[in-house]
Amino acid sequence: MPLEAPNLDDRRYEDIVAEILRLKPRFLPEWTDNNDSDPGIALAKLFAWMTDLTLYRLNRVPDRVYIKMLQMVGIERIQASPAGAIVQFTSSRDDISETLVPAGTQIAAGSDDEGPIVFETAEAVAVLGTPLQAIQVWDGFSHSQATVAAAAEGQSFSPFGPRARESAALMLGFAGPAEMTSGAIHLYVRLPQTDDAPKRESRGDPAEVYDLAPPAELVWEYFDASHWQPLTLLRDETAAFTRDGHIVLRGPGGAAKRATSGDVAEALYWLRCRIVSASWERAPVLDAVLVNCVRAHQNITLRGEVLGRSLGVPNQTFTLARTPVLPREVPETVVAADGRVVTLRSVRLEVDEGAGPVPWQEVDDFHVSGPEDRHFTLNRATGLVSFGNGEQGMVPPVFAPAAGVGNIVAREYASGGGLRGNLPAGSITTIQSFLPGVQAVTNPFPATGGANEESVAAAKARAAAEIAANGRAVTAIDFETLALQAGVRRAKAMALTHPRYPGVDIPGSVTVIVVPDGDAPNPMPSAYTIAKVANHLDGLRLISTELHVVAPTYNEVSIEADVVIGRTANPEAVRTDLETRLNTFLNPLTGGPDGLGWPFGGNIFYSDIYRIVIETRDVLRLQDGQLAIRVNGELAPFCRDIEICPGELVFAREHQLTLFPEGRG
Repeated sequence: MPLEAPNLDDRRYEDIVAEILRLKPRFLPEWTDNNDSDPGIALAKLFAWMTDLTLYRLNRVPDRVYIKMLQMVGIERIQASPAGAIVQFTSSRDDISETLVPAGTQIAAGSDDEGPIVFETAEAVAVLGTPLQAIQVWDGFSHSQATVAAAAEGQSFSPFGPRARESAALMLGFAGPAEMTSGAIHLYVRLPQTDDAPKRESRGDPAEVYDLAPPAELVWEYFDASHWQPLTLLRDETAAFTRDGHIVLRGPGGAAKRATSGDVAEALYWLRCRIVSASWERAPVLDAVLVNCVRAHQNITLRGEVLGRSLGVPNQTFTLARTPVLPREVPETVVAADGRVVTLRSVRLEVDEGAGPVPWQEVDDFHVSGPEDRHFTLNRATGLVSFGNGEQGMVPPVFAPAAGVGNIVAREYASGGGLRGNLPAGSITTIQSFLPGVQAVTNPFPATGGANEESVAAAKARAAAEIAANGRAVTAIDFETLALQAGVRRAKAMALTHPRYPGVDIPGSVTVIVVPDGDAPNPMPSAYTIAKVANHLDGLRLISTELHVVAPTYNEVSIEADVVIGRTANPEAVRTDLETRLNTFLNPLTGGPDGLGWPFGGNIFYSDIYRIVIETRDVLRLQDGQLAIRVNGELAPFCRDIEICPGELVFAREHQLTLFPEGRG
């Protein structure tokens, strides 16, 4: 349990004024005027105000000491994380095969108080001039249309039919008149997001080291007007349509010919994914199959930022212009002119020592740095770049380039993150870069995964557990604490639990339930967020531990009550206040008895709900004691506590509150 900083003096302005008035008759009995117009009273209140400010700063001293102690052991606030989104581009030309959209292309949603919400594409994508016109399923016996279901969110279809037998195929038809591209074709496949769909899951277990084969052997082919020919598969993130992800194919080019097929009368270029053999436990079901899609992150890449000129003195510091600085998803290595291998973890920092820019290595600290080591540290939250003192870490040499603008340059880094990036579907519609041949962009699905920087209170609460974990995930508390470092708001580790075998103890298996930050009443992590947590924990677990990271299971709670309010009360104000209090209490992030989020598996106590209703301002009582709790649409027994399954959470929605002014019931 974290240490509690003592309150050195808990008196406030009102307490100090009251104490002065209480002591006044003892020391100055002739002072009898207590009105605000009296100069003495005015001076007393001025003194109380100044003393209150002094006590406030005094009480922050233990807090500062506590934070400094955390910094000494390397515990910092978890920085903001950027939202991720799948974006889809649309070509403006149908007379060319493709238009290339380079990696780092900037797209944006509407502005807020901080300006446009900018996203950047994570990789290059070829936008096809031959749009995806038709999708149909061949189940081995007949064709069926799936074009509408594959394009609209909320409608699902079976890509190989309900039985998914051998030779069944998913067929994609592309319209002309341009030829099919011979470059890359980017498809994005999304599984249904409904409650009865399989739970989203990412695994990090020893079996993955051996790259287990997907549960089906699939081949991709194209039609040349007479035969189906093999097509090269470059990348498949879906593991045979068992999870969301991208599929990248090498286009057939001019070898593909337009033809009619199945139930489609229009002549199209046809690609298909055919089953060679399958061992699915259940035939795959898809929500969408989209083309011209790529992942984008809510960040801005800055290049060529001059930080300043070295003065040749120890412990120099410089500050980057944009914060927070984001770590690279995959560290990149570069070779300096002197043969040193530099690993780029976040910012590419270069120092001109007189013979041209030289990349320096980012390190966590200077504890093992020598006087000749070109090292620097970076506080990603504040953007503070620090250099060594000449004994631990080299001092940047003094050099004035001809331009005289400084010899320390942040050649490239990315900045962004926060809740502002969590946008609904269809919000990202502005292309910031010049893209000839591209008509539009949009995000078919919501952008998720963005989180604000961790609060000081949360960092203090996490400190003790993180010190105990010491960078390794062994106990359940270790998994929970280290999962928070990946940018989620809450985490719950369930030992001996396997998501596919509920209720059965599985030795060596740990399931981590993660809840992201967000404004939704039931925040759900995206596949990207789950994978990010799984990858982070995978490097910290014991090799004998089978790790699973899953989304939470929620129980929808609705309160039904007949409430008597004061005769002069505003009914709408009371209703709003009451709904806000109920929603806050039942919130998975801010609810529960301690306000730190509803406990995983925490029961709903009838008395807690009763107390919230009764203690709401202008609420007098319940009409005939009518207060009921509905969970997942079912009415719970009257005046009884409600048990929640282990690891599950609750959220509030659509309360049924009937208000009766006093005397009118």
